[in-house]
Amino acid sequence: MPTAVPPLRRFALMVALLVLGVPGCARRSGCAGDYCGTLVFVTGSEPDILLPPLTQSSVGRDIHDQIFLKLADLGMSMNTVGDEDFEPLLARRWEWNDPRTLVFHLDPRAHWQDGQAVTAGDVAFTFDAYTDPKVASPSAQDLRWIGAVTARDSLTAVFRFRRRYPEMFYDAACRMRILPAHLLRSLPREGWRTAPFGRAPVGSGPYRFVAWKAGETIELAADSTFFLGRPHIRRLIWRSAPDLQVAISQLIANQADALEFLGPPDNVRRVRAAPQLTLYPYKSSNYAYLGFNLVANGDAARPHPIFGDRDVRRALAMSVDRAHLLQSVFGDLGKVPPGPMPQLSWIWDPETRQLPYDTAQAARLLAARGWRDSDGDGIRDRHGEKLAFRLLVPTTSSARRQYARLLQEQLRAVGAEVEIDEVENSVLIDRARGAKFDAVLGAWNPDLSPAASIASTWTRAGFGGSNWLRYANPEFERQVERASTAGGRDAARAAWRAAIETLNADAPAVFLYSPDNVAAVHSRVADVRIRPDSWWALVRTWRIPADRLIDRDRASGP
Repeated sequence: MPTAVPPLRRFALMVALLVLGVPGCARRSGCAGDYCGTLVFVTGSEPDILLPPLTQSSVGRDIHDQIFLKLADLGMSMNTVGDEDFEPLLARRWEWNDPRTLVFHLDPRAHWQDGQAVTAGDVAFTFDAYTDPKVASPSAQDLRWIGAVTARDSLTAVFRFRRRYPEMFYDAACRMRILPAHLLRSLPREGWRTAPFGRAPVGSGPYRFVAWKAGETIELAADSTFFLGRPHIRRLIWRSAPDLQVAISQLIANQADALEFLGPPDNVRRVRAAPQLTLYPYKSSNYAYLGFNLVANGDAARPHPIFGDRDVRRALAMSVDRAHLLQSVFGDLGKVPPGPMPQLSWIWDPETRQLPYDTAQAARLLAARGWRDSDGDGIRDRHGEKLAFRLLVPTTSSARRQYARLLQEQLRAVGAEVEIDEVENSVLIDRARGAKFDAVLGAWNPDLSPAASIASTWTRAGFGGSNWLRYANPEFERQVERASTAGGRDAARAAWRAAIETLNADAPAVFLYSPDNVAAVHSRVADVRIRPDSWWALVRTWRIPADRLIDRDRASGP
């Protein structure tokens, strides 16, 4: 009688067979016609985990997006309202049975990388997992308006919503990377964070997982049986670098092939001089801001002695010449945001009202609130306390370090003293979440849905999470709710503009820049297209022609 194989051992054997059995994979040195080459991405960090409901790092999402598929994906318009701008992935087609019932019909060719078919049962299982408190997915909140997901048959998944709103389709199609129920169902969900699957995933996407060398590289190989078409580049490698300058040096030295963001103009000029690299500009997916902590440093029960005063925040905001700062750091490679949004956001509206740059008005407002320079040292004071605070800045961002010094100068001109605390990014996040700071130079690469990104960062729903500033305004939150449920794109844009104007008037933050992103990719790579919301989403369509191969493309290791 055969001996049963324990579940964990069976999983490990299956992963090994998948890696060894990949047709034309990285362990072979030859090419098959147009399906050639190795592409090395250089990144600033290592992934946290490669299990989609739990992945929070951007590099982790970049990698697992090659392994796992969504039901449908955004088109290049970046429009999250309605369903007309989406492209099929696991779902071949869809329809609305009624205003709150959405039906997806799966592509019958879709299969998991162990050969099992992708089914509607996998879709229902995925929704249950993402919303299970035992998994504790950060994405669970984004799925709160979906009441249930069921399988009508093996290829038909039915989504039922709790209410109607403009981004219903986006939430259903794009919030979840569909998971293999047959591989995960038996794993206790409270243990998913440490399960082997998160370090050796099996998906349904264009690339298969091969290896993860901790602190060094992650390798994927093209799935020659991918149902939407075999990827042209047969091997992808992500290599971590300690910082952006090292990453750029690796690109220039021909040790890596692609970097999604070069940063300030000096870096762009440096890379442009490397003959083997091609630059690809694209709309920014992030924004940065000077944020004021509205609660006392380390004591969220009390208002901040400076920033708890709305008029003082407004005065400091009017003291910042954002256009000058942008030109000083980014030159023409960026824009001043009209609010908490990146350039690619569909609610970006340059006509949104903001506080003006007006140091005279700022000085009058500070004086009216009792902040005057009583001892002639150039710094305002009130009741024996200086108008002084500390600014938290990450060491990993050269742009934000430059901004910090320029802000220090501009704010001193109106009598405010700023001391800069440069800390590691992990330290900054810990202190920000714990309200242990005065002010922070923050940056977000937010969700494309303004309903999700603004609610999580600028309302009470984000307390203890992304709302580092503890900003809360009931009127603003009512406006966010109206904008989130407005019918039609034009009505929604108008409602979002009104909400953002309320936020700007309160001045919890000064929105500083949304850079014009520039990526660099080795010139031997053809058909490069970069999607702003997911830099490497279209990598499966890139090619390395056989007549452009270099030694790295023929090697069996990174």
